[in-house]
Amino acid sequence: MKKNAAIHFIILVAGLALFVFVSVFILSSTLGKGEHGVAALSRDKIAVIEIQGIILDSRDILKSLKLFSEDKNVKGIILRIDSPGGAVAPSQEIYSEVRKIHQKGEKKIVASFGNVAASGAYYIASATDKIISNPGTITGSIGVIMEMSNIQELLDKVGIESYVIKSGQYKDIGSITRPMSEEESRILQSVLDDVHMQFIEDVSKGRGMAMEKVKEIANGSIYSGRQAKGLGLVDDLGGFQDAVDLTKELTGIKGEPALIYEKEDKLDWLDLLKKGAVGDLLQRKLGKVSSGALYLMP
Repeated sequence: MKKNAAIHFIILVAGLALFVFVSVFILSSTLGKGEHGVAALSRDKIAVIEIQGIILDSRDILKSLKLFSEDKNVKGIILRIDSPGGAVAPSQEIYSEVRKIHQKGEKKIVASFGNVAASGAYYIASATDKIISNPGTITGSIGVIMEMSNIQELLDKVGIESYVIKSGQYKDIGSITRPMSEEESRILQSVLDDVHMQFIEDVSKGRGMAMEKVKEIANGSIYSGRQAKGLGLVDDLGGFQDAVDLTKELTGIKGEPALIYEKEDKLDWLDLLKKGAVGDLLQRKLGKVSSGALYLMP
């Protein structure tokens, strides 16, 4: 009899433990990286999307923007940006999605700058409702860059010849095995000028600034957060908590909101490398080789 009672007790405890484990797992899956735990279920929420490092892919950020923009429990979104920019197309894709959220007006979206928020990263921020920057943040760098090398002399020294078979006059434009002609340089400059103008036009639309005013400061120069405020590129100076307070004000949240973050998938070794300083340097160098025109701070 005592033996049966002990078995029943063990089963009961095991069942309760399993229930608690499953409940915690479900809550953690629902709240992502939210730092407020169970209390977050009963409070207004502000979603935080982190944009870090060189921007070479837009998929994860677009996924988070869609998720939070459709979540009725999320009252506002903060883009926490610490990035020198990156490839043109991903920056433009993220900008477009942010601008859609802004134009719909159902959710307020605020940018909060960390150490750096330049070039393509500023491009994205310009589509938000408001931008909060630290006074010492490095920002601006509104421009486009493309870097190429010429290793013809090196190949000549080691006795290597390069042969190119092409079907169009400019198919091998930018080849590293020969000098660039003046006509090829003109063509590439024309492309970069057009991409640069797209940057200027989108900042003008996003910030509600006159095109001529944006053109004056869109020379690739970097600015401190305080200088950027004087130029109209950011709205206020402050840190992340100031961005939270502003988002509360814009959304009408009373009391302290729960901050929720996009759920992070398990990182592999390459992801971990990417998040470090060495990975950032590698992305910068690889990006310049493989991505063509870049909205990237040099």
